[in-house]
Amino acid sequence: MNGNFLVKLFEHNNWANLKIIQACSALTDEQLDAEPQSATMGTIRATLTHLAGGQAGYLSLLTLPVEARVRVSPEFDELKESVSKSGEGLLALARGEKPMDTRLQTKDGYYVEPWVIMVQIINHATEHREQIKSMLSALGVTLPNIDGWDYGEAVNALAPIST
Repeated sequence: MNGNFLVKLFEHNNWANLKIIQACSALTDEQLDAEPQSATMGTIRATLTHLAGGQAGYLSLLTLPVEARVRVSPEFDELKESVSKSGEGLLALARGEKPMDTRLQTKDGYYVEPWVIMVQIINHATEHREQIKSMLSALGVTLPNIDGWDYGEAVNALAPIST
């Protein structure tokens, strides 16, 4: 088995984020701003914006000193660009192309090892994509296929055995 698992996780994360944004880009403003009919909090628009802003924030935590970090809250029409840019930055970190400090300082008074942030990035995005899928389902919208199996198929890492 070859390949860096962390890189593959971030490649999937980037792909899935873009797929969920693409699925939501066809929604009306009414659908984007509908109050959820499920246990999720916030609208589809608010959740997507939070997902994108959070990912950019995690990247800045991993790459910038505390005083240089700013909160990012992209507009809806900037989501694709925002997650692409921060996603590529995170992928570069996963590939080892950019160095990371071994211990980072958060704005709220903690020291944290970079791997904790990397785990959180994947969990955060997955949770919010699933919340969005729940809201899409409640609206009767066809859900995007974005899990690991779907990504494996998309990149030809999963194929039926020929008989």
